[in-house]
Amino acid sequence: MLGFTALELARIQFGFTISFHIIFPAITIGLASYLVVLEACWLRTGRTLYRDLYHFWSKIFAVNFGMGVVSGLVMAYQFGTNWSFFSDFAGSVTGPLLAYEVLTAFFLEAGFLGVMLFGWQRVGPALHFMATAMVALGTLVSATWILASNSWMQTPQGYEIVDGRVVPTDWLAIIFNPSFPYRLVHMSVAAFLATALLVGASAAWHLLRGTDNAAIRKMFMMALWMVAIVAPIQAMIGDAHGLNTLKHQPAKIAAMEGHWRHGAPGEGVPLIVFGWPDMEREQTRFKVEIPRLGSIILTHSLDGQVPALTDFAPRDRPNATIVFWSFRTMVGLGMLMILLGVSGLLLRWRGTVWHNKAFLRFAICMGPAGIVAILAGWFTTEVGRQPWVVYGVMRTADAVSRHGVAALGTTLAIFIVVYIAVFGTGIAYLLRLIRKGPVIDEGAHPETGGPGLPRTPARPMSAARKSDRDDAAASTPTSAEEN
Repeated sequence: MLGFTALELARIQFGFTISFHIIFPAITIGLASYLVVLEACWLRTGRTLYRDLYHFWSKIFAVNFGMGVVSGLVMAYQFGTNWSFFSDFAGSVTGPLLAYEVLTAFFLEAGFLGVMLFGWQRVGPALHFMATAMVALGTLVSATWILASNSWMQTPQGYEIVDGRVVPTDWLAIIFNPSFPYRLVHMSVAAFLATALLVGASAAWHLLRGTDNAAIRKMFMMALWMVAIVAPIQAMIGDAHGLNTLKHQPAKIAAMEGHWRHGAPGEGVPLIVFGWPDMEREQTRFKVEIPRLGSIILTHSLDGQVPALTDFAPRDRPNATIVFWSFRTMVGLGMLMILLGVSGLLLRWRGTVWHNKAFLRFAICMGPAGIVAILAGWFTTEVGRQPWVVYGVMRTADAVSRHGVAALGTTLAIFIVVYIAVFGTGIAYLLRLIRKGPVIDEGAHPETGGPGLPRTPARPMSAARKSDRDDAAASTPTSAEEN
């Protein structure tokens, strides 16, 4: 199929399915924690705008959660269908870690999700808040086990190989492998950032179209504060993660930097800002570089040296072209996130943030930036690990099942068509929900509910069937709180 080998098609298929899947858990993690904050603020202050925002985002959370579960099931089956030799070799480690996710995270989420979504008028405030908190905790626990498994594949330890199979010898070493803490924090913060950017973009869109009320303003400022505080922290986490990667996966760092050969002693390593790593010529073409900055970033010294790609045999090098540009995509978007947060707070201080159309458009454009950055970071991590599926232990070529090109090409084409149809529809529906915006004073009228009274159902589909009267009410400007 188009000149691809069976191994390449299997990798593309897994990359395609996980690229769809990773979007939904990331937003689920961020939205679940955001809902905890909203409900806590409502319980503490009694201000109805927090409750209105909770009802609005809980519907979006429910749809996103469902798509995450469905896409995750498909991805899990591929371990048995396309990567059976990997499962046979390392299943004694990855299998239990995924089982722990089910026994902990899924039980938490399944046990409390129904209470969170449908128990608003059926249980007390304390119990409902606990249910929301448990769902949020479940999303983080799920991420913990998934990243423990994937991090072990990046930096394996706590095992021995017996009769051609991995045998666990120290579960604490397996779980808390060298890259795990950095990757867990980096991914969790990325999920919070992606959600904040989504929330901020939705608020900016409503403000730009003239829907200016207390709930929209509160949503916008919460997002801007989150981005302004967390984006710089994420940059520092990324720096620490990079140093950890330099220690344990030097070939990946060399590919990220497009660094092929060592310079003269004391010269230092330049930072290549732009360029095109050419795998055949073993050089980065058309490069624009800053002298010694690579050494400063990677070794925190002016003349520190880092491994070069030519230090590794050609068969042991990752694809530097992909890794180089995916890494720069992630870093570039991170810098734009910092710019968004800082400029937003500056405009808020000047009192013009609500009506500055250029800034609002910037916030809307940055809406998907967190998701794109997560995907770029994932490509950097996974492509940079190649040609190993378990770094330094098992090659990806030895892990793939023995399927033919025709079978893999056909299933990949089916995946593309079905995923675009199913998840494209789901994403379109999510955007439709966001477009409607929060219903102001949702609990203030008998027909929409309040304490002890029925209100708009929490079912996600109900949000798409509101009357024009509700739309008009939602878009009516109110005076109000601008924090």
